[in-house]
Amino acid sequence: MSRARSAALSGVLALSLLGLAACGSDSSDAGSGGAPLSSVTIEGEQGVEPKVTFDGQLDGSQAETEVLVEGDGDEVADGDTVSANWWIGNGFTEKEAQSTYTKDGAPQSVELSDDILPFLREAMIGNQVGDRVVLLTSAEEAYGEAGNPSIGIGNKDAVLVIVDILGTKETVPPLDGPQGEEKTPAGWAPTLIEEGDVITGLDFTDAHTPTGKLIATTLIKGDGPVVKEGQTLTVDYLGQVYNADKPFDESYSKEPAEFPIGVGQVIDGWDQRLVGRTVGSRVILEIPPAQGYGAEGNEQAGIKGTDTLFFVVDILGAS
Repeated sequence: MSRARSAALSGVLALSLLGLAACGSDSSDAGSGGAPLSSVTIEGEQGVEPKVTFDGQLDGSQAETEVLVEGDGDEVADGDTVSANWWIGNGFTEKEAQSTYTKDGAPQSVELSDDILPFLREAMIGNQVGDRVVLLTSAEEAYGEAGNPSIGIGNKDAVLVIVDILGTKETVPPLDGPQGEEKTPAGWAPTLIEEGDVITGLDFTDAHTPTGKLIATTLIKGDGPVVKEGQTLTVDYLGQVYNADKPFDESYSKEPAEFPIGVGQVIDGWDQRLVGRTVGSRVILEIPPAQGYGAEGNEQAGIKGTDTLFFVVDILGAS
């Protein structure tokens, strides 16, 4: 049965997975009173990883934006799928936090939906293909009140973002379900409980006792493109605590979920084990607390800090 794409995540995923990556951050001693955007020297051509030289710690309390290189391509609009690369620096430590530039120059494909990081939307929407856009903002504005400790940005740091807008393209509709070559799952994995074509739970009768390691097994190897860091995924999923009687969240009875992958916006286990898969794949993930909800767990979902999580995930699209 065909289903429309959903711009918003549902249930626990919306309230927890997207927010969890920022939890547990340690505050730095950064604050206001640092240098402005004009103090930073950014060298290099548009489309090539920039060389960034700081001249003192930055002040991100007042957001600044500058188009460093002006392109002459199409204007980027809300909802467009954009080919881009970006560099993110910590304005307090004066160090690179994240870069999507690769040796082969392959850009990231990002759909400018409501789920994408707000500062990426701000840097791209209304600007043109060919632009190099520079944004200085606070960690709170960029990632939320806890910052993004997974890439080394504390909750009071300034964030420097450089975005190269390389092109736009039409959005490829997501699949209605997994599509590809069926595989024999690993012996440790739980069994899927299904009603018709709908997954309703996991049966742990023949599953192993969790080992504390982050592992995954493939049930269907998708025949679509490889998932890359920075893309927006469309997935169906079901999550269940080891040996629990029922799932704590799922999308199979609702709409597919969408979220950025590989950029610290979902739990670490998803970032680590979904990047590099192919569209159309169905996988089972075993995620220990350290790569899940951490020692604090997720009280709303009934997840304790010692719980191992199991997910079945169908990768329906990547843009």
